Amino acid sequence: MACCKIPSPEEIRRALVQKQGELITEKLSQATVAICGLGGLGSNIAICLARAGVKKLILVDFDNVDVTNLQRQQYKAFQVGMPKANALVENLKEIAPYVELDACNEKVTEENIDKFVQNADVVCEAFDNPEAKSMLVNAVLEKYPQKNLVAASGMAGTDNANSIATRKISKHFYLCGDGKSDVNEGLELLAPRVMVCAAHQALTVIRIISGLEV
Repeated sequence: MACCKIPSPEEIRRALVQKQGELITEKLSQATVAICGLGGLGSNIAICLARAGVKKLILVDFDNVDVTNLQRQQYKAFQVGMPKANALVENLKEIAPYVELDACNEKVTEENIDKFVQNADVVCEAFDNPEAKSMLVNAVLEKYPQKNLVAASGMAGTDNANSIATRKISKHFYLCGDGKSDVNEGLELLAPRVMVCAAHQALTVIRIISGLEV
């Protein structure tokens, strides 16, 4: 059987313009987004943004793919044991072969945060650890007050997905989620609800980059 031909960059761009318009496509094609945490939120955010034609994604996570991740994260069974950043790059190259990808197999700390976020137009906080979430949000707001930050709070449990929303906290800080459920409280983590929150974050990023009111 003959191999399928990968569309050219021009063909993919024309298809993006047809579906999402010239303005959004052009602005996304010039943007860099840092995604800190590549689990249920981050891996889904990355796929949404890659499909939309973001120029570059900085993918940051120190963890490896675990079999329990397959339930809601964008990894494949044969990738169990691989570093998440590397595995996600593999998967994104199949989906959006011309997006620039920077895999960072490191833990984000206050000391090294600059190299992950300083060159990004938008930063996505996608951690599942409350301390890590707080550290990243506080560091970005303090060191880069003019940089857009999209974070998440609350996507666990079985509540209606409509309880997940996007709120503008300050001029450059946006928070997606239900604002109350916590994975550390022993609540269920259901793929559809996690993906809804990730979609909120990805759409917020696209609206910010496109200059649309959020």
